[in-house]
Amino acid sequence: MILERQDENQGGAGKMPGFAGGNSAKVSALANRVAAAHSGEYGTGEVAVAVAPGRFHLMGEHTWYFGGKTLSMAIDRYVCVSASVRGDDLLRFKYVDTGESKKINLSALRFRKEDKWANAIKCVIFGFVSAHVIERIEDIPGMDFCVSSEIQPSSGLGITTAMKVCAAYAINSLLSLECSDSEILAAIDRGNVEFLKEKNENHFAENVTAMFSEPGALVLTDHSKSVPFSSSSFGIMGVGFEGKNVLLVDAKVPRVSVWNESSVMSGEYYDALASLRIERSDVLGGWTYEDDRSEVNAVLSSMPEDIRRHLYAVMTEHRCVLDACSALSRNDYASFARSVNASHEAMTELYDISCPEIDWILKRLVEINPKPDRNHNPVCCGRITGQGFGRCLYAVLDDENIPEFNERLYEYTKIFGFKTSCYAVHPSAGVFVMRF
Repeated sequence: MILERQDENQGGAGKMPGFAGGNSAKVSALANRVAAAHSGEYGTGEVAVAVAPGRFHLMGEHTWYFGGKTLSMAIDRYVCVSASVRGDDLLRFKYVDTGESKKINLSALRFRKEDKWANAIKCVIFGFVSAHVIERIEDIPGMDFCVSSEIQPSSGLGITTAMKVCAAYAINSLLSLECSDSEILAAIDRGNVEFLKEKNENHFAENVTAMFSEPGALVLTDHSKSVPFSSSSFGIMGVGFEGKNVLLVDAKVPRVSVWNESSVMSGEYYDALASLRIERSDVLGGWTYEDDRSEVNAVLSSMPEDIRRHLYAVMTEHRCVLDACSALSRNDYASFARSVNASHEAMTELYDISCPEIDWILKRLVEINPKPDRNHNPVCCGRITGQGFGRCLYAVLDDENIPEFNERLYEYTKIFGFKTSCYAVHPSAGVFVMRF
């Protein structure tokens, strides 16, 4: 086994308090298991194996169109993709966890709904050609792939993105393409837009988190600097909240889009918010939004009420991200928690993306271990998260409060009829590749 790419901090995160992360033994075991499954399925030969973390967004994921910032956390729940070269033009895919298999000829490479998870890998192959990393589809050999993930892609916790990142790095290693990180980002983006037809979506924060995250830290993506990609496009935010735990909860609520998010993505609305930007050298990224309500109303008052409310949410969310990052830099948990809770309130009251079930859980969360000043000095915090309009939430709480939170989840199941899945997670390192 040859290790080609691994974050140098992967093994040392256990020294960090609070949000400690990094689990190289677990990652290596997963890579070895998938490599063995690959050999068992396809026979012996050189195999490239990539492992990447899932992720969730703490806040800011709905501000990308307006050049905002997204605060994300890679989690120690992983996706693994193995790849080997064939002697023909066939692509074969095996999902190790379910036993499901797919196959297609390279000459017929196209999106097929029935291929489900395999479309993520096909998307990357298409992207390498579209981004001119590989000149022609005919220059690509047939390949065999195995996939394994600790969380199913339907959870919306970055599993499909991690699968794409793994596929890109595994193929890059296997075919000796020697791509830079920016070339891999370009290939994945081309595949998303041209192969999967995701024209009104943005996966930059997801890709960057899966690629560059570090143990014990969060990833801050600056969408105003995403093109061209550079080291200033993102930052690593260390976390030191000792004794705090992060729980991801899949509330199992059917995901329903209550409004079309692309309705706010127009040049008119972009220009409106751009006119409300104020340059500030003392804030992260150098700008914030106008906070004088009369000035804001003067710009947005002519817009439809729902659009105006959604744009208020974007502005509020940007401030929440700035406040959260400032709190992280000061190791100020209370301020961080207030930012998280305020972000969820904006998503519920202004952006219209939450639901009664998730709101119920988060209300019970902030009631745990109450203090007279719990609004100013909260013990627990949480927010909706997950793909699109989400069906998941995250909770940050002390060790001693986990049993009571679990009791509230049990009560939730009795009231609403949905049995939750709950994962304790830590910040993880980004993708790395091994050769077998």
